[in-house]
Amino acid sequence: MRTFRFSRKCLGIPYAAFLFVFVAAPLAVLFYYAFTDGSGKPTFANLAGFFANANTLGTLCYSLAVAVVTTAVCLLIAYPTAYILAGSRLKNRSALLLLFIMPMWINFSMRITALKEILTLIEGNLSYFPFLNAVIGMAYDFLPFMILPIYNTLSRLDGSLVEAARDLGADGKRAFFRVVLPLSVPGIVSGVSMVFLPSMTNYVVLDMLYNSTYIMGSLIGSYFAAYNWNGGSMIALILLGIICLFTFLTGERREDGRKMGGALL
Repeated sequence: MRTFRFSRKCLGIPYAAFLFVFVAAPLAVLFYYAFTDGSGKPTFANLAGFFANANTLGTLCYSLAVAVVTTAVCLLIAYPTAYILAGSRLKNRSALLLLFIMPMWINFSMRITALKEILTLIEGNLSYFPFLNAVIGMAYDFLPFMILPIYNTLSRLDGSLVEAARDLGADGKRAFFRVVLPLSVPGIVSGVSMVFLPSMTNYVVLDMLYNSTYIMGSLIGSYFAAYNWNGGSMIALILLGIICLFTFLTGERREDGRKMGGALL
């Protein structure tokens, strides 16, 4: 009688089952509804309807604009912050970093509600500046996700590389742009990925600020709420394709950053 021998491959069975139940099966259902009509017949009408509908295209462009501006704002704030923290010689710089992470421990609804009250005191009616408030809300929510990967990359940077550049005649500005910035590309790309992708779909922030339906996530939800699973599945599938394309492009940049860092090292 053969006895069962435990193998390390068996450790992958729960993970494979999880992927099948929560990833592969939902994607199969999504593809089915996206390329069928209400009667279950195959069709490409949902795909053509997406590009023919000015509302969906406008929402996609608005979502991309919000994500791009939010990512740029977070990067402009996060990089100097991470650079200062990583270069600080203070013993309690971990405690300073903790101050930027602590808002993530607070309940999401409480944070956005507090932000809404602050914006209301400043602006009055939030509907006057919807795009600005969307960017502020998104940046406030996702800023720590930009700071952490950049800080981790800069904190592991070998300081002797900067010293070598200075010894070779480079001033502080040139040493930063020729050594520090190229080596921090993997952290920047990781932070951009962690901010850009959810900024396109996180409609909860906008709904809590001023009941907006401009973002892609809320548009998909409105289709499913109206029991238009075919149209909603197609929009979700197109958005998934955009996300996969962005992930592929940022992955290429991350590899280029590693190669550049390896060359410099």
